[in-house]
Amino acid sequence: MVTLNVNGRDVALDVDPSTPILWALRDTLGMTGTKFGCGMAQCGACTVHMNGQPIRSCVTPVSAAAGQKITTIESLSSDRVGRAVQDAWVKHDVAQCGYCQSGQVMSATALLKSNRRPTDAQIDAAMAGNICRCGTYARIRAAIKDAAGRLA
Repeated sequence: MVTLNVNGRDVALDVDPSTPILWALRDTLGMTGTKFGCGMAQCGACTVHMNGQPIRSCVTPVSAAAGQKITTIESLSSDRVGRAVQDAWVKHDVAQCGYCQSGQVMSATALLKSNRRPTDAQIDAAMAGNICRCGTYARIRAAIKDAAGRLA
């Protein structure tokens, strides 16, 4: 048994401690907002927050998350910064296929929680490793700037 705090709730999971957080979220808890992309921490589709920092859940075992706070895309609408990012995503029509978007939104939210006025270079650095096969990077940057403006 491994106990995780997911979106503010303690949950006991009967999984092998080496199970990636991604699969504990999706298969055990039924939280399918976090996506599987590459399985090697290179695409960012599986991004969640651990203690406020973006991590790749496809390679992080649940044992590393015991006693830590895990935040997923499912809880962002109740967070001021997360809501601003989600609203900006809709306003700027960022998503095309949408597959990478939960990871993109999680990374953008973590950025704006730590830096309310990021430069283009800071946005690029924070979003590096979040791959969008549809190429909506210009809209992603515009949405992050918009959300930052709303939060200022």
